[in-house]
Amino acid sequence: MPQSDATPLRGVDSPSLRTRLQFAIVCALCVGYAALSHYAYSDPDAKGLGATLSVAPVVLIGVILVWRWAHPLAALVVAAFSCAMLYRYWPVVEHNYAWSDLVQQCGAYSLIALSFARSLLAGRTPLCTQWANKIYGELEPIEISYTRGATFAWALLYTLIAIAILVLFFLTSPRLWSVFVDFVTFGLIIVMGVADHAIRRRVLPRHPGGGLLGVIRRSLIG
Repeated sequence: MPQSDATPLRGVDSPSLRTRLQFAIVCALCVGYAALSHYAYSDPDAKGLGATLSVAPVVLIGVILVWRWAHPLAALVVAAFSCAMLYRYWPVVEHNYAWSDLVQQCGAYSLIALSFARSLLAGRTPLCTQWANKIYGELEPIEISYTRGATFAWALLYTLIAIAILVLFFLTSPRLWSVFVDFVTFGLIIVMGVADHAIRRRVLPRHPGGGLLGVIRRSLIG
């Protein structure tokens, strides 16, 4: 009997511990990347690091996509070609990597904002409503109304972030711009997530959890 009781306990504890560990690793990677990126903008001698952090994610994502959609040999050719081009034009990349970061940051937040906004068009289901449907099943009218409003709020937030990133790039120093991009934006998203959670607890007592941050957490760690 003792052995039988211990087995399910391990079965319960292990996934929980693994989930927390995965979440901690993802958070540590995000914080580490942000810290290194800010250091690159703060130290004039760290342009090489900044350029590496700027182009590495793009090259990696490109190679992964080619690997998934084409023959592995094609992915190796793309990776080799990318490395050769970076080696050839590295001084140019190193000198102008801030523009690459601007395009990436504005592009990413703009695409997210567009995704939320498009789902609000007639005939479409708002993103937050879609996620709530997947998590909870059929929603009540008040829940559908709230998730539609939440979708609009997230679309507005990401739009304002994209605009702020573009404006601050030209109005502030690279170091201050980096502070906003690498730290303030994440803080704004977290504050928005906390506000969403607090409102859900009052307005939707049947399903107080969820929200965008909950969906992100589930997509990262299952």
